[in-house]
Order: sequence, then C-alpha cells, then structure tokens
Amino acid sequence: MARWEPNASERLAMAALDLFSERGYENTTVIDIAQRAGLTKSTFFRHFQDKREVLFGDGTMNGLLAEAVAATPATAAPLEVVAHVLDAFGRQAFTPARREFVARRRAVIAANPELQEREALKGLGLTASMAEALRRRGVPDLTACVAAELGALAMKVAYERWSDTPDGDYFSDVARRALDEVQAALPQGPN
Repeated sequence: MARWEPNASERLAMAALDLFSERGYENTTVIDIAQRAGLTKSTFFRHFQDKREVLFGDGTMNGLLAEAVAATPATAAPLEVVAHVLDAFGRQAFTPARREFVARRRAVIAANPELQEREALKGLGLTASMAEALRRRGVPDLTACVAAELGALAMKVAYERWSDTPDGDYFSDVARRALDEVQAALPQGPN
C-alpha cells in the first residue's frame, strides 16, 4: 500500500485493530501499526496522539452530535433531540459496512483495561457534550443532564446489541428501540 493513498487514519485504525487482535495491545507498537498500514511513524502521530487513541477517532462523534442537534427542529423535546442524534450516529458512524469493525473493536477493548478506560472517558465526554448541546437549546440543566444520561444508556445498549448481530437491523432502529425501553423503565410517579 502506497504512503500517499487516502484514508490514512482509517488505515491506521484497521492496522491497529488487526495487530491488537493478533498480538495484544501491550505487544503492539506505534511503529508496528504504521508499518502494517504502509505508513510512517510520523504519519501516525499526525493523526493520533498515541496508540491508545487509534481506535477512538478524532472527535468525529462529537462533531456528528453537534450537527445532529443543530439539525433538530427547535420545538423538539429533549429526548427527541437525543433520538435525532442516535439516528445521525446510525447514518454516519454505525453503518452496516462498519458493523464487523465495531464488533472486533469491542472485543479488543473488552480485553484491555487501558482501552476500557479510554472508552469510558469517551462515553462521558459524549454525554457531557449532549447535555451542553441541550442546555444551549434552552433546556434546563437537570433536564439536559437526565436526557443526556438516558441517551448515553440507550446508546450503550444499542451499540452492544447492534454490533453483536451480524446481519440485524440498522443501528438507528436498534437505538430507537433501546431509547423506548430506557424510557419505559423509568418509574411513573410515586410508589
């Protein structure tokens, strides 16, 4: 593979995923990843801060979240905004073509505590971004936080279900059902 070919960050992520699966995270170096991708170490560092970051993108999900919130009608209720964001993730990030990559990525992360920590931090960051986006729409703070947390839970459930099924539904459909289930699980009034 020539160094000038496009999609260097995607090639690096695929190479890292392959190597982490084959050798383990601890036994893989940045140089190994760059060489597998047909790139140089300096190219790796132009795209990622360290090998831990290679499976976590470059803020793409936060960008998708911001775009989806902005595209949601101003009259949408907070959980409708969350549903719109989940739909956008399904259209742009969790496509059928990426299902196998996502499933493999989940397995690699599950096998490594350092990557589990990074995944958790990424999730917290997305939840905070969603809450902030809702607050900017005029949603009261507590409501924004609750909607963002419910959305994060629905996202987690949907992500796991969708990636565990080789030929199942589209992510958006799975995410909408998960959001409905999360809402249905909430107590309705005093006990």
